[in-house]
Amino acid sequence: MEQNVEKKKTGNREFVGIVTSDKMDKTITVQVTTKKLHKLYKKYLSRSKKYKAHDEENTAKYGDTVRIMESRPLSKDKCWRLVEIVERAK
Repeated sequence: MEQNVEKKKTGNREFVGIVTSDKMDKTITVQVTTKKLHKLYKKYLSRSKKYKAHDEENTAKYGDTVRIMESRPLSKDKCWRLVEIVERAK
């Protein structure tokens, strides 16, 4: 029996968001806000979601704007990793 096994590469999604918590060790919580168009009313709605991301060196601080990328599951809730700090908090 010959099996044709193809590995599908998951889309490496990237988001830019604001760090809302840095109290955990090597983990940050990032709030990502997206805008969606309502189908009927043609009005843009803001939707926000929080993601837990891996921060190896604990470099990101509260209020920083960061870029996160999807990765393999690192824990129950954490499957994102920090790519770069776009802007430091003032």
